[in-house]
Formats: sequence, structure tokens, C-alpha cells
Amino acid sequence: MTAGDGWADAERVLCIRLDAVGDVLMTTPAFRALASSRSRRRLTLLASPAGAEVATLVPEIDDVIVYDAPWMKATRPRADSAPDWAMVERLRKGRFDAAVIFTVYSQNPLPAAFLCVLADIPLRLAHCHENPYQLLTDWVPDPEPARLMRHEVRRQLDLVATVGCVASDDRLSLRVPTRAQRGAGALLRELGVEQRRWLAMHPGASAPSRRYPASGFVDAGRELVAAMGYDIVLTGAPSEIELTEDIRTGIGANAHSVAGRVDLAGLAAVIARAPLLITNNTGPAHMAAAVGTPVVDLYALTNPQHTPWGVAHRVLFHDVPCRYCYKSVCPEGHQNCLRLVPPADVVAAAADLLARRPTPAAPLPALR
Repeated sequence: MTAGDGWADAERVLCIRLDAVGDVLMTTPAFRALASSRSRRRLTLLASPAGAEVATLVPEIDDVIVYDAPWMKATRPRADSAPDWAMVERLRKGRFDAAVIFTVYSQNPLPAAFLCVLADIPLRLAHCHENPYQLLTDWVPDPEPARLMRHEVRRQLDLVATVGCVASDDRLSLRVPTRAQRGAGALLRELGVEQRRWLAMHPGASAPSRRYPASGFVDAGRELVAAMGYDIVLTGAPSEIELTEDIRTGIGANAHSVAGRVDLAGLAAVIARAPLLITNNTGPAHMAAAVGTPVVDLYALTNPQHTPWGVAHRVLFHDVPCRYCYKSVCPEGHQNCLRLVPPADVVAAAADLLARRPTPAAPLPALR
């Protein structure tokens, strides 16, 4: 089959993105390209539980199916294959015309492709390092990392462009519901910060290797309060309440925590109201990019593809010989790529962005 054959007529398209919140958001420009390439096209996203939560806020997605795929690292072991056969049947009943499998280059698309074959989805597109034979009808040989390295947004836009789907707007997409906007406003009024100068700080991250030390957030927060007169609103998941409370206590009276008090839509609403977000390389950094909030991104050098896209930002890191390890836990045990970023650099980056005079950030180190 010639690449692209049949795609112009595909109305029911299954998009498969089985990782986390930030990964789904970085795929939204590609979703837009798919959706805008044919009238009446409907997109269904097959997503992990975490990805599905943010997918409900993406206007280009019409339906969401939640799937704990057994080949993804975050999936808990299970007793048998019954959920997978049930998913095959559910996808078959969806009568999809085509499927696009979105992966980072270190993920293998073939398990998802086989799922689509079993569900009788006739068109199947993905990047793949090895020859997929009949598992993919539209195979894009993966050039990463041997020949080049792209931002995750560009990688997915390039993938759908091979079947004729191009978006004129490559911004990230996220719709903040009205009820979440109202709830965020009420919460900020309750905290007494809505009429004050404030900024948001999200100190958590799912991977330990991507967490800037809590002491660094405390020192930066104290300086932002003392020298610049900003209140700090700390955000976090319910599992991060203890972390945010420790940082709030360390900063002092002008710090406030909403960790565990808002859902994902509420978090998006708080970030959208903030003049700035200081965070690690984690989902909220991409939420900020999607709603246009500038970001100071404390960027662990675990990979180079996930910097904030399409928004004013500063990326802070300390170069290390072990860069781009792709590990959730620092294999060297020192986390120097983050630990050695001075809090003073965080404050300086925040001051530049708040003054709307962002200085050019140093590029990420080259691949070795």
C-alpha cells in the first residue's frame, strides 16, 4: 500500500497515546492536524488512566477509551489477558477506519499495532525502528535517535504529515472548563492572593530523577517573596501534599498550598490564572504551555525532547556527563543535573519572565 492511501476518506480515527499527561498534551497539535484534514472526522483517544484525565480537556478529542496496556511500564501486573481481549472487542465494535500510534522513540509501537490488527482496523500508522511487516499499513522508519532528535511535538506532527494531515496552528491545545475557572477564582480569593502579586510553583514530578530538591524550591520561594513581593501558590497531586506542605512551611507566611484541593481541570485553571509557573519537567509544564502561562522549567537531563512548546520559558539545568539517561531514578545517585542548579538562577529566570524580558536560554546539551 502506498503511504497515505485511504487516509483522506477515514472518518473514524483511533489515536493511541498510552503514556502520561504531558505526552498527551504534546500530541495535541497532531490531533488537530488529523481532525482538520477531513470534515466530520471523529477522533477517539485510547489512553492510560492518567492520559485520559487530561484528554477530556482537549477539544480535538471526541471520545476517550481508558486502557492499562500491559506493555507500558506504569501498568500493574494482572492475572490474565481478559482485559486485553475485552479491549479488542471494544475497538472492533468502534468500526474504526484508521489508527495512529503515537510513541516516543524508545517505545515499540508493535503491541498497539497488533491490538489494532486484532480489532480489524484497516489503516495503521506509526514510527517504528524495525520492519513491522503487516502490522503497520503505513510504516514511517524511525530516524531517532540515530540520525536526528526532535521535540516531541514535532515528532508527532511529522508522523501525521506522512498521510497528508497538516495543521496550520501547532500550539498545544487544552480547554479549561468554566466551572474550573470559577472554582479556581474562588479558591484564590479564599487564600487571599487574587488581588496580590503571586505566582504558581509545582514542585512534584512522577519520576524521582525529575524532581528539583525541595530545599531549592524553598530558597527560591523565600527570595521571590522577600525581594520581589510575590506570594507563592503551591500546587500538587494528593500524593504530593506532604511535599508541598514542607515547602510552604519553609517559605513562610506568603506561601499557600492547593495540593489535593483541585482536580486536573482545576489545576489547569489555577495555572491559567498565574502570571508564571515554576516547575519540574512534568505534566503541569505542558499544561502551562497549552494555556499560555510562561514557565521556568527545572529540566532534568533525562531526555532532550520535552521542553515547553510555544510559550515564553526558561529551561534550567546543570550539564552532566550522564545526560539523557532516560531513567526515572538517577542511575548515578547524585541528580546533579538538577541539584546543582542554584536557586538564585530560578529567581533570575522568574524575574526575566515576569518582566516580559526573557533572556535567551542556553540550548540543551548536544547528544553524545
